[in-house]
Amino acid sequence: MAQPAAVPGMVLQNPKSIKYVVNGEMHARQGSMIAFRGNLQFERKGQGIGGMLKRAVTGEGLALMAVRGQGEAWFAHEANNCFIVEIEPGDELTVNGRNVLCFDATLSYEIKTVKGAGIGGGGLFNSVFSGSGKLAVICEGTPIVIPVTAQQPVCVDTDAVVGWSAHLDTSLNRSQSIGSMVRGGSGEAVQLKLQGEGFVIVRPSELVAEKAGS
Repeated sequence: MAQPAAVPGMVLQNPKSIKYVVNGEMHARQGSMIAFRGNLQFERKGQGIGGMLKRAVTGEGLALMAVRGQGEAWFAHEANNCFIVEIEPGDELTVNGRNVLCFDATLSYEIKTVKGAGIGGGGLFNSVFSGSGKLAVICEGTPIVIPVTAQQPVCVDTDAVVGWSAHLDTSLNRSQSIGSMVRGGSGEAVQLKLQGEGFVIVRPSELVAEKAGS
């Protein structure tokens, strides 16, 4: 049973949904609102010409809406698990657009190139969040957070990666020889390699082909 909230902002309503008490403005992916009460307005939010062009070319990015007013709203997407990331001043988090559910209006959002990664399900462009506030991320299954250090870089499947510390260096890693690929391969030929100091979030499943364009 949903109880009245005491303070503005987002909380987990349950593992599959986010409750957001709006007092002013917040942002969410288009079509993710499942219920609301109070005096709220929902408005499509543009990404600017550059952002729209990148999204049109790559299929990545994020279609957003602004939610304004006073009230409570609930957000979910295809019964995915939800978790909340708190971003502090100086932090930058890169997130695949398909994994973003909603976030505080105090966070800045930009579509940026994933340097050194020209191919893969993770896309050429990803969403980068900075500033101060909370971000709700969705994931099929329970995500795994893997530390990345200068001594131990991490390679992740581009179809499984959810996000990573934006200051990490990115490149493509080939874990399969050309000869092996010619003979049919292992299905794990190229990964995204992350180096530096930070962390990467991966989900316990790879992107399903028919959902890749959603």
